[in-house]
Amino acid sequence: MMSENLQAMPDEIRPAIVAVAFDRAAALSRLLNSLGNADYTRFKDITLVVSIDKGGDPAVLETAEKFLWEHGEKRVIMREERMGLKKHILSCGDLTGEYGGIIMLEDDLYVSPLFYSYTCAALSKVKDDDKVAGVSLYSHKFNVFARFPFEAVDDGYDNFYFRFPSSWGQAWTFDQWKAFRQWLEEHDGEDLHGNGMPSYAADWGSSSWLKYALKYVIEKKRTWLYPRVSYTTNFFDEGEHSKEAVTDLQVPLSRGKMRDYCFSSYEQTGAGYDQYFENEALKYEADIYGLKRQDGALSDKPFYSAEILPFEVLESYALSLRPVDSNILFKIPGEGIYLYDPLKKTGGKIKKTARLEKYFYPGMNRKKIMKLLSDRLMH
Repeated sequence: MMSENLQAMPDEIRPAIVAVAFDRAAALSRLLNSLGNADYTRFKDITLVVSIDKGGDPAVLETAEKFLWEHGEKRVIMREERMGLKKHILSCGDLTGEYGGIIMLEDDLYVSPLFYSYTCAALSKVKDDDKVAGVSLYSHKFNVFARFPFEAVDDGYDNFYFRFPSSWGQAWTFDQWKAFRQWLEEHDGEDLHGNGMPSYAADWGSSSWLKYALKYVIEKKRTWLYPRVSYTTNFFDEGEHSKEAVTDLQVPLSRGKMRDYCFSSYEQTGAGYDQYFENEALKYEADIYGLKRQDGALSDKPFYSAEILPFEVLESYALSLRPVDSNILFKIPGEGIYLYDPLKKTGGKIKKTARLEKYFYPGMNRKKIMKLLSDRLMH
């Protein structure tokens, strides 16, 4: 509900903003400008920290030092040694001990004018809930494992819950970060495959802090609060971990006036998703994309899938409504998604189809497919 006279609540968390930079001066400048132009109407004395890893373009430090921050203290940290992405992120996360909570933003991000009011409200909502490991400012529109579009079902709230840590704009309280760091001290360097961990994520490189954060969420049965509409977007600029800039991770940003937020608790939500981007609110486990089956992560209980599998079909649903799990929630009759009993084999074979491709990319005719394929092969 809109309000013209919003007042900051006494117990509302006021996180410091931490910009993480290394070798991209133009990207950092773009991020800092978006921070400077954001709406801080209800807030005073906001700390901005720019943390720069050693060994990059000297223009990055110059950009940070010249930037005029009008909303509180500005602090520039020039690291004394080359840390690398993982260690740098962890060191920035440790600033929660100094500030009580932080918003972490890598340099290729861009923020909504409302990012700070949203994050303060979201952190205040979940700060005492030990089931929630952090708050995301980014709202996924792309399933990074299945390589298909993603959208959470609407349950009437401004948020949904997702067992997937955010790395494209995220916030922690000190207690949330401390719990993860204590777990990491015992598990850093371990092989993360198995026990519900998507194999794609377990294979991420040694510079990834995110794969450990994901394993932590899975092992500890925790989740993240995500916004319906994103408060950050990702330019994914060319840099140390990207050969070229791409727009795959760009999402619409929230705009408009500052407002009150209606957040659900995890117990209230009708939109909770697991680490495979599958809806946890369905009657049976979902493996619509077939990734859990490939990882050997399914039990012997019935499950939903869009694959053609050699198991007895208990129920079937159309593949028509959007988002994809709505077909099950609204019980739309048809063929496209099936509830299988894995204990009853039919003797058939797994059949490869393009039904999900047709569903998610309805405008892809032959001409467009060939043009896209040609472009991908060139790169």
